[in-house]
Amino acid sequence: MLFFKEIYEDAKNIQNKDPACRNIFEVIILYPGFHILLFHHLAHFLYKHHLLFIARLVSQIGRFFTGIEIHPGATIGRRLFIDHGMGIVIGETATIGNDCVIYHNSTLGGTR
Repeated sequence: MLFFKEIYEDAKNIQNKDPACRNIFEVIILYPGFHILLFHHLAHFLYKHHLLFIARLVSQIGRFFTGIEIHPGATIGRRLFIDHGMGIVIGETATIGNDCVIYHNSTLGGTR
């Protein structure tokens, strides 16, 4: 039940932050930034349970459909809004806090 609350919170957050958005249904159906968060939730769960290959596979499927790449090991806080997400890469070492907005062509993570 907590998972669905977080998903609704993400959708509501996108609706509140995007002036072009009319309703939550539009977010759920049309927003790739929302879709990749769903893929990441699943991939991160699998990653934490040491199912690394399946986690990466889910992540790559999400990348194929959205153009946004988030490594399953990345730590993402609540209410992330990815606006115009094409070209975003979030690496394994990235930690994103709560209430962040990321715009297109951003790369986060790395050790150097």
